[in-house]
Amino acid sequence: MLDTTTPPEADLLALREVIEGPLHGIARRFSRFLSDRWPHTALVIFTRECTGRPRKVAGAADMVNKVTIDELEQLKALVEPDRPRSTTAPIGGAARTVWAVRDPVGTLLVLVPRASRKQLPHPVALSALFGIVATSIRQQVAQASPDYLAESRAASSERARTITEMAAAHESALVAVLNTLRAAALDDRRARLAATETASAALVALRSAQKSDLALTDEAAPAAFTKLRRDVRQVLKHQRARVEFVPPAKGTRPLPGEIAYAARAMTRAAVLALTTQPAPSRLRIAWTCDGTSLRIDVREQESGSVDTHTLSRQLEGRARALGATVDLDAVPGWGSRAGITLPLDPPAPRTGETRLESLNPRERAVLRLLAQGKRNKAIADALGVTESTVKFHVTGIFKKLDVGSRGEAAALALNGYAQGSAAGGREGG
Repeated sequence: MLDTTTPPEADLLALREVIEGPLHGIARRFSRFLSDRWPHTALVIFTRECTGRPRKVAGAADMVNKVTIDELEQLKALVEPDRPRSTTAPIGGAARTVWAVRDPVGTLLVLVPRASRKQLPHPVALSALFGIVATSIRQQVAQASPDYLAESRAASSERARTITEMAAAHESALVAVLNTLRAAALDDRRARLAATETASAALVALRSAQKSDLALTDEAAPAAFTKLRRDVRQVLKHQRARVEFVPPAKGTRPLPGEIAYAARAMTRAAVLALTTQPAPSRLRIAWTCDGTSLRIDVREQESGSVDTHTLSRQLEGRARALGATVDLDAVPGWGSRAGITLPLDPPAPRTGETRLESLNPRERAVLRLLAQGKRNKAIADALGVTESTVKFHVTGIFKKLDVGSRGEAAALALNGYAQGSAAGGREGG
């Protein structure tokens, strides 16, 4: 956490821990980092670049769970980029004093200060720190890292399910009201007309809310390809290769946001790999969508010397996160191709999936050392982090594994690793 009594290098190490962990926990980590100099009860980061969770929250659950996209959009309009301010605005269904910071790209930070604090302290420092965090978020989204893609897909799937259920229930209720009000047995014409108009407006609003959320989380396939074409042209502006772009057909199913990000990132990786070999004379980049999956096809003519092993490793993480398949081929003197198939819908949950799989790489590293009987200080020394960081990871491990002690966590880990080794031995045999 940032403190005027700590040396600058300690602050930088603490900030590194904020941006180094998984994206879905960045609000909690940033909240702890800011808590000393900017005491607050709730924190919200709002970015439309994150399709899975545009709101990243920490703090009082009864407040942050009520914060709406509309409230954040209205607040963002009041704040100039890099000009933090203290103001009163509707947040979480009530007018509250907030500290708000907006970075130049539009990412918004909202802090709800403790009751005794009204004036925003150190606004320039807060703006600079948030700028680093906002840049980290944008980079993770733009690069479509495997951790981001997996978390975003899970969040998008859950929100879509919840919205669909809510919309169906409300639509049924409103249709029932309309049918009742339209019944001939009701003779108060004026009252029936007014009530009918009100219910009709509510029904339209409900249906448009679902469309609005889809607009936030989905991206039209042709529009996503247009962004890719712009990126590729920028990358290849000094290349002499003739590039043919084949966009997906209009009217095809919109792409979930995480699929659109991954498709662009994986296509760019394939293009770079195919053009760093002896310059091809022709490059063909095509996307096709059949309603269930997006097919990426990148081909070059003549060279055929692409390093398929290296390209496979570059694509592996994203492919695994989204259940994609990758097919690479290179024939010297003929050409190279990269074929990638991205399913648009999340795969069905795997049977036998253990709680250990919910841990991120750093948590798994901490758990392995914990299972060896090491205490927090020894784990911190082994991983090169602070002891407070280890405590934070241990708390997260307990929560994800649903255990109450180090012994339970160690037992679960040892059992899981033993099963994994046995399964690996059987597969290897």
